[in-house]
Amino acid sequence: MSSQLIDGKSCAQAIRSEIAQEIVDIKSKDPSFKPCLAIVQVSDRQDSSTYVRMKCKAATEADIKTEFIHLNENTSELQLLEKVSELNENPSIHGVLVQLPLPAHINEDKVTSSVSARKDVDGFGPFNVGELNKKTGKPLFYPCTPLGVIELLKRYNVTISGTKSVVIGRSDIVGSPVAELLKSLDSTVTVAHSKTQDLQSYLESADIVVVGIGHAQFVKGEWFKNNKKGVVVIDVGTNYVEDSSKKSGYRSVGDVEFQEAIKYVRLITPVPGGVGPMTVAMLMKNTLTAAKREWENGGKLRKFEPLPLNLQNPVPSDFEISRAQKPKDIKDVALEAGILPSELEPYGSTKAKVSLKVLDRLQNRRNGKYVLVTGITPTPLGEGKSTTTVGLAQALGAHLNKTVFANVRQPSMGPTFGIKGGAAGGGYSQVIPMDEFNLHVTGDIHAISMANNLLAAALDTRMFHESTQKDGPLYKRLVPAKKGVRQFSKTMLKRLKKLGIDKTNPDDLTPEEVTSFARLDIDPESITWRRVVDCNDRMLRGITIGEAPTERGHTRHTAFDISVASECMAILALSNSLQDMRERLGRIVVAASKSGEPITCEDIGCAGAMTALLKDAIKPNIMQTLEGTPVFVHAGPFANISIGANSVLSDKLALKLAGVDSDTPVNLEKERSGYVITEAGFDFTMGGERFINIKCRSSGLIPDVVVIVATVRALKVHGGGPEVKAGAPLPKEYIQENVELLRQGCANLGKHIVNAKQYGLPVVVAINKMVSDTDLEHQVIKEESLKAGAFDAIVSNHWEQGGLGAINLGEGIIKAANQVDINKFDFLYGLQGTVEDKIRQIAQKMYGAADVEFLPEAQRKIELYTKQGFAHLPVCIAKTQYSLSHDANLKGVPQGFVFPVRDVKVSVGAGYLYALAAEIQTIPGLPTHCGFMNVEVTEDGEIEGMF
Repeated sequence: MSSQLIDGKSCAQAIRSEIAQEIVDIKSKDPSFKPCLAIVQVSDRQDSSTYVRMKCKAATEADIKTEFIHLNENTSELQLLEKVSELNENPSIHGVLVQLPLPAHINEDKVTSSVSARKDVDGFGPFNVGELNKKTGKPLFYPCTPLGVIELLKRYNVTISGTKSVVIGRSDIVGSPVAELLKSLDSTVTVAHSKTQDLQSYLESADIVVVGIGHAQFVKGEWFKNNKKGVVVIDVGTNYVEDSSKKSGYRSVGDVEFQEAIKYVRLITPVPGGVGPMTVAMLMKNTLTAAKREWENGGKLRKFEPLPLNLQNPVPSDFEISRAQKPKDIKDVALEAGILPSELEPYGSTKAKVSLKVLDRLQNRRNGKYVLVTGITPTPLGEGKSTTTVGLAQALGAHLNKTVFANVRQPSMGPTFGIKGGAAGGGYSQVIPMDEFNLHVTGDIHAISMANNLLAAALDTRMFHESTQKDGPLYKRLVPAKKGVRQFSKTMLKRLKKLGIDKTNPDDLTPEEVTSFARLDIDPESITWRRVVDCNDRMLRGITIGEAPTERGHTRHTAFDISVASECMAILALSNSLQDMRERLGRIVVAASKSGEPITCEDIGCAGAMTALLKDAIKPNIMQTLEGTPVFVHAGPFANISIGANSVLSDKLALKLAGVDSDTPVNLEKERSGYVITEAGFDFTMGGERFINIKCRSSGLIPDVVVIVATVRALKVHGGGPEVKAGAPLPKEYIQENVELLRQGCANLGKHIVNAKQYGLPVVVAINKMVSDTDLEHQVIKEESLKAGAFDAIVSNHWEQGGLGAINLGEGIIKAANQVDINKFDFLYGLQGTVEDKIRQIAQKMYGAADVEFLPEAQRKIELYTKQGFAHLPVCIAKTQYSLSHDANLKGVPQGFVFPVRDVKVSVGAGYLYALAAEIQTIPGLPTHCGFMNVEVTEDGEIEGMF
């Protein structure tokens, strides 16, 4: 019989060329595509080093990057497992290969099993082996040598289906997987081995013979003599026999007696030059497959899988919907979002903290799209901003296949147990579990309370000690000797620098310097720092402290605030890093000295300890929506006197995770960019204005799109509709079509659109659909929105249908976000003007005021803060949220009013001044019937009765 050699070397070369060309083709579309294989070698074995060099060379030819990790022979099993775990996590590594054999003290099976299934390009791991051995299994990778065998057969046009195959050898690496692959291709397979009786007889009727038994020339050539079919022989063996004619003293032979077999077979692989090169080529092919899989998955380690919704009509209560949905494990949510396991700190199975190291890892990525959700002027009927934020995220992530994050504030438990209820969204657009979301989360608000109250305690204690001690003893107790040595702490050195004292030895200060350093001389009447509690408690709006006899008559009148009104919360929301938070905490002004100098947290010596209390709180929390899309829940500054938005850091993290590689072409960037949906408290004119002029100034981020949420009912309120009373039936105007009332109310929506466009940003109006709405009413809102300059106005039914009901809104957001011209953006005011000018611009341009009246106390404070050097700060105006003006009774678009500013306060650490136009209660009270009255816990520990 005329035999032909199967040239594995040329086949492998062709495969490497094909791989290289495919990589070139993908890179021409997306330069960020960079397949990478990590090879770990533990030892200096010469044969292992040779194999590694072969693999690295093949990778180079195939345009695959290699990362070689060479560990010494003494590396422990634990150290090797840690290295493998690190490689498993690294998104830039697509394949992980541990070169065998390993030193005797390391369990090879344990190590190869630790390689992640999605990176197991050797195909040796339990998942891939297990799937290979299932009848309907779907391994992510096939073992390289068996795959190379099949590839050789195909490239030499060997028919497999319907044939008889004999596999000699039953190893997990070759024999068993080759048999499974041949069976999957419809060959009838017999597996033989060294103990098989009358092995020769099996070969007489075989069409294909694969030999991988590990014995030199075990299969004799004459065994094929009686096979008249023209058998194909694949010799997988690599054995070394002595050969004095070779320089090395040995030569390589296979498991088949090649020189004899070639006389009787149709096709046969030589050794070397047969299967060996194919094994390495298949390793490259598996690596390419792994890279493509993650590339097609947006560079993430796990593909996003949405949670299905069981939509019901009528829609059940929010709590019933939340309880009925089984959340994903938060580790899976994070992995789908692109967060590595080492960057996640789980708090149970449904919530976790995310390390700020993500920002370092993704620092070179371009940001995703930034969408700001606001609303019209609030009414008692509600507009559904949070529900829209969540529904839009569900639409983009679960239905439009975009990477998406909903970024929301953490709700205070005060309103939760009071009358407002939770803030998780509603209907089929919620953050889940909603009870976990509304209660505690990971304890950030408690940490804020502790940090705030530590400063309050330190402030009063400092005043007490200054009043009861002379300068010398006070200084000695402030800077005590420890083991005979006195040292300034870091925070003390900062105070010395502020005072212009450059000495570092406590014993070197002059008496005048000692007095200056030790005596803050706080004016009790100037103290602005209060204690806080995360509870609605009207009885704490005015208290007297220091009543105990031990305080020697040092009483003073003060009050509590709710925890989210603390400047510490605003600092948490506006900080750009842990160090930035530390510096901001130090800048907090708590009072003034009797000479008018501002007294800071740094002067008190408290900033370092407060930072320690908040070091975990600064890490954003991750949860999920009803449809399994990720949600960052972080910070919750009081919307009446602060920015009313989630944190800068959660937005920055999400934008990087939703972003694209810096090499991504513009056309692909539009297609692949993810979306971060963030929310501003109240309407655009309050929440949006603060978001842009304060939060965006701090973060350096600019929204791509502004979404203004409106409902037919709420717009009718602004059109002059009858008063809505709690507990009373809605007047007919709100549940029946009334186009005239609605069109009048659209003036309020139009004003918000115009206000947003002053910043050069596109506006999309989200019409939050309700059951009583009519198509004509929706059309009216769209007409008026477009007339006011909106990019689009889109009806969304996310409350009733979840993400499915917000698909049109999502598509509109995508369209608007990709047409933004960043060069048109501008802030409402500059920071160099006077405090009065900034307030006047906000009142006139945003609210529509004719002028601003500064009452005497406000004038006095402005003069003081200007003198203290704080006039350059942006301004947050505290006013009613229920009107564009300062008067809650003025609905629609009031004009010609004079806007009163009765007081101005400063939050230096947060980085803004806030002007008060009305009495704002910073610790709410409780109603007669409170939300907490309905809350119970079952025997299983589940919370019931919320909302």
